[in-house]
Amino acid sequence: MFQDMSKKLNASMEPFKELMEVQTRMLEKLTRQQLECAQICMHSTLNQTDELKQCSSADELIELQKRYTQAVEDALRHASSENLQTFSEAREAIERISSGAFDAFAPEK
Repeated sequence: MFQDMSKKLNASMEPFKELMEVQTRMLEKLTRQQLECAQICMHSTLNQTDELKQCSSADELIELQKRYTQAVEDALRHASSENLQTFSEAREAIERISSGAFDAFAPEK
């Protein structure tokens, strides 16, 4: 009887372990994506600083700023898209786990 109860307890804890794994993977992936975005933005800023030295007119400066703004905007859009995809994948995994989470407590047939 104790072994049966121990098995049921272990089985009931398995979904929680899986949920923690999903959340850990999600946070690791989001962190990588955010770091990549930050690196792209920093690289764009450094490029802009280098190119700023070569500007000789207000028009060139405006064009440089437009390119910089577009590069940062593209990086943020890409990061946003990847972040949403990561959240979607995590949500789907959590739904799969939670749909069978109570099976351990169901009466045996």
